[in-house]
Amino acid sequence: MIQEKLYNIVKVYLPQDVAPDAIEPTSHLMNDLNINSAHLVDIALDVEDEFDIMLNEEDMENMQTVNDAITIIQAKTNNPK
Repeated sequence: MIQEKLYNIVKVYLPQDVAPDAIEPTSHLMNDLNINSAHLVDIALDVEDEFDIMLNEEDMENMQTVNDAITIIQAKTNNPK
Protein backbone atom coordinates (compact mmCIF):
# COMPACT_ATOMS: atom_id res chain seq x y z
CA MET A 1 0.00 0.00 0.00
CA ILE A 2 1.40 3.37 -1.02
CA GLN A 3 0.33 5.18 2.14
CA GLU A 4 1.99 2.66 4.46
CA LYS A 5 5.25 2.68 2.49
CA LEU A 6 5.24 6.48 2.39
CA TYR A 7 4.62 6.73 6.14
CA ASN A 8 7.59 4.43 6.75
CA ILE A 9 9.80 6.66 4.60
CA VAL A 10 8.64 9.90 6.23
CA LYS A 11 8.96 8.43 9.75
CA VAL A 12 12.74 8.17 9.34
CA TYR A 13 13.08 11.92 8.80
CA LEU A 14 10.82 13.20 11.56
CA PRO A 15 12.54 15.44 14.12
CA GLN A 16 12.68 14.10 17.68
CA ASP A 17 9.84 16.36 18.83
CA VAL A 18 7.36 14.87 16.31
CA ALA A 19 5.87 11.44 17.01
CA PRO A 20 5.36 9.01 14.10
CA ASP A 21 1.64 8.86 14.90
CA ALA A 22 1.46 12.57 13.99
CA ILE A 23 1.67 11.58 10.31
CA GLU A 24 -1.77 12.08 8.81
CA PRO A 25 -2.88 12.18 5.16
CA THR A 26 -3.43 15.93 5.51
CA SER A 27 -0.12 16.58 7.28
CA HIS A 28 2.01 19.25 5.63
CA LEU A 29 5.52 17.84 5.48
CA MET A 30 7.28 21.05 6.54
CA ASN A 31 4.66 22.95 8.55
CA ASP A 32 3.02 20.09 10.46
CA LEU A 33 5.80 17.50 10.62
CA ASN A 34 8.73 19.97 10.86
CA ILE A 35 10.70 18.20 8.14
CA ASN A 36 13.46 20.46 6.85
CA SER A 37 14.17 21.07 3.17
CA ALA A 38 17.27 18.86 3.12
CA HIS A 39 15.24 15.95 4.46
CA LEU A 40 12.50 16.64 1.90
CA VAL A 41 15.09 15.91 -0.78
CA ASP A 42 16.01 12.69 1.04
CA ILE A 43 12.34 11.70 1.22
CA ALA A 44 11.95 12.35 -2.51
CA LEU A 45 15.00 10.18 -3.27
CA ASP A 46 13.67 7.39 -1.04
CA VAL A 47 10.25 7.64 -2.73
CA GLU A 48 11.91 7.34 -6.14
CA ASP A 49 13.79 4.22 -5.00
CA GLU A 50 10.85 2.61 -3.20
CA PHE A 51 8.34 3.09 -6.02
CA ASP A 52 10.78 2.98 -8.96
CA ILE A 53 9.66 6.38 -10.27
CA MET A 54 11.35 9.66 -11.21
CA LEU A 55 10.20 12.90 -9.61
CA ASN A 56 10.74 16.14 -11.50
CA GLU A 57 11.01 19.64 -10.07
CA GLU A 58 7.28 20.24 -10.45
CA ASP A 59 6.52 17.03 -8.53
CA MET A 60 8.84 18.18 -5.74
CA GLU A 61 7.14 21.60 -5.56
CA ASN A 62 3.68 19.99 -5.48
CA MET A 63 4.62 17.50 -2.76
CA GLN A 64 3.46 19.62 0.18
CA THR A 65 1.31 17.19 2.15
CA VAL A 66 1.27 13.44 2.64
CA ASN A 67 -1.79 13.26 0.37
CA ASP A 68 0.05 15.25 -2.31
CA ALA A 69 2.86 12.71 -2.22
CA ILE A 70 0.41 9.80 -2.45
CA THR A 71 -1.35 11.41 -5.44
CA ILE A 72 1.95 11.98 -7.25
CA ILE A 73 3.13 8.42 -6.55
CA GLN A 74 -0.19 6.98 -7.78
CA ALA A 75 0.01 9.02 -10.98
CA LYS A 76 3.60 7.96 -11.60
CA THR A 77 3.02 4.28 -10.89
CA ASN A 78 -0.23 4.02 -12.86
CA ASN A 79 1.06 5.97 -15.85
CA PRO A 80 4.80 5.34 -16.11
CA LYS A 81 6.47 7.69 -18.55
